[in-house]
Amino acid sequence: MARRGTLGRVVALLLLILLLAAGGILWFDYLGIVESRRFFGPLYSLFGITPRSGVTTLPQEDGDLDADRIAKRLEAIDLRSEELSLREKDVERREGEILQISQELEDRLASVEERESTFTSMLRQTDDRAANVRQIAVYMNGMPPDNAVKNLLAMDDQDVIDVLRAVEALAAQSGRASSVAFWFSKMPPERAAEIQRKMANKPVSVP
Repeated sequence: MARRGTLGRVVALLLLILLLAAGGILWFDYLGIVESRRFFGPLYSLFGITPRSGVTTLPQEDGDLDADRIAKRLEAIDLRSEELSLREKDVERREGEILQISQELEDRLASVEERESTFTSMLRQTDDRAANVRQIAVYMNGMPPDNAVKNLLAMDDQDVIDVLRAVEALAAQSGRASSVAFWFSKMPPERAAEIQRKMANKPVSVP
């Protein structure tokens, strides 16, 4: 009796295991995890069940839309890259223009500074010459007429003219008579005439 009871339990367990295995396979087939339609097809038809397909595919339209989006993004990236390249070239061109303008301004500034320096030097030389000529005129006025004429005859005509004009200016400032006419009378006639002609034709260079 004991052996029959044990055998019955074993058979019952085996049947239970088979039922559980069959149920598991049936459930996996329904979910589409395993393919067992050949075995369970009649059972699905009997209960009106449609098993799920194990292969899920995206609709063609969704694939096309994704490809479209990717293509548009790539196109936008290309356009942006071209725009950045153009901007970079424009910036480089403007930098070149700015450098060129800066160099031109530096050259002009250097030229202006050089001209200013030259002009200042000329003014200084002119001022120095005017002061020297005026001082010579003062000395001439203090000399005896013969000595003054001798010194004048040793000078170039332009220097003589500048000194004589300075002498006349000093005489006008002090309200005294100028010695220029008397000095001319003591010079050789030809030299006196030449100096007078140049004084008449040239503007006053020394006040």
